[in-house]
This record gives sequence, structure tokens and C-alpha cells, in this order.
Amino acid sequence: MMSTIFDKIIAREIPADIVHDDEHVLGFRDVNPQAPVHVLFIPKQPVATLNDLSPGDEAVVGRLAMAAARYAKSEGFAEDGYRVVINCNRDGGQSVYHLHLHLLAGRAMAWPPG
Repeated sequence: MMSTIFDKIIAREIPADIVHDDEHVLGFRDVNPQAPVHVLFIPKQPVATLNDLSPGDEAVVGRLAMAAARYAKSEGFAEDGYRVVINCNRDGGQSVYHLHLHLLAGRAMAWPPG
């Protein structure tokens, strides 16, 4: 896997507004937010896409989801609601090839997303 901007954020080579940091997951505010709250949660383990997960990697996505849910609760918008999205490959809207979960909140979300 080639190095991405997210690898540089993990290594603290470029700045980010970090809101979550543990052994496995880093969370930071998106620089191009699509909602009043837009946080990206990424695994510190390099994985390009959902398609690149291997058997035994179930915990990777679970950790991202749990970190997002904990953040939503700690920030007080969990009860109002939020959206989590994982894009996969170009047609799925993925632009950085390091697996990441988008947490969007602070406004009502439309459906279908488009």
C-alpha cells in the first residue's frame, strides 16, 4: 500500500485536529466538512479499502464504529442521531486509499444520500 495523507497524520508529519487517539484508531476533523460535525476515524493499521480486509480483520471495522459511537455520546449528539459512512473505491466515493469511517452529525441527513 502506498503512503497516504492519513499515514502522515498518524505519524504526526502533518497537522490534524485530532479528537480521538488510542492504540488502534485515530479520529480527526475532516478538512472539508460535509456537516457541522464531520470526523474521520482511521485504523492505525494500513488497509486501503474494505475489500482489502482479510479474515481475522473484523476488529478493524468494529474499532472504527465503536470509536465513532463513543465520540457521538461524549459530544452529546448520539441521541439526536448521526450517520457513519465507509466509502469503497472510486465509484463508492473513496478518495484516500486508507480505510476510513466518516461520522457526520449536526443536521438532518437526507435519504437516499446520492
